Amino acid sequence: MTSRAGLRLFSQSARPQFLRTPLRQRQHFKTVRRYQSTEATSTQPQSLFQRLWTSEVGIKTVHFWAPVMKWALVIAGIGDFFRPAEKLSLTQNLALLATGSIWTRWCLIIKPRNVLLAAVNACLACVGVVQVSRILTFQSTQKGSTEEAIKAEAADIKDQAKGLEKSVEKKVA
Repeated sequence: MTSRAGLRLFSQSARPQFLRTPLRQRQHFKTVRRYQSTEATSTQPQSLFQRLWTSEVGIKTVHFWAPVMKWALVIAGIGDFFRPAEKLSLTQNLALLATGSIWTRWCLIIKPRNVLLAAVNACLACVGVVQVSRILTFQSTQKGSTEEAIKAEAADIKDQAKGLEKSVEKKVA
């Protein structure tokens, strides 16, 4: 006898039980294959509401409501198109650009693929690109004008200092 009592008990009890089934039933299990019938899918075409309700990304899932709520960020970013560029935040718009571009790619990788969320993130990235380019253009024009303004002020101060020096020399001499 072996030390595997469980294996010995299983093999002794299970084997005769299998053999007790009639040969006809054993052959039936080997040949029958179950396939999904086409009748189940061709019952009735679903209405638009039923398809939205039962879809993997339908109305009752977060895959639908997250993009709907994220459109508020896009609309707020579009509203900022009318604000002056000096009042816009570069870090905030860089964050919109980064999240929009990263999540657009991610939405196309995950299962179920959420095209609605990818679309809103692509729009968010576009808004971020426009705003960041506005801010950087404004900053580059300001940088050039401030440097020129500082040089002009320095030249004016030198001229004033020379004029003051001449008037002091006249009074002293």
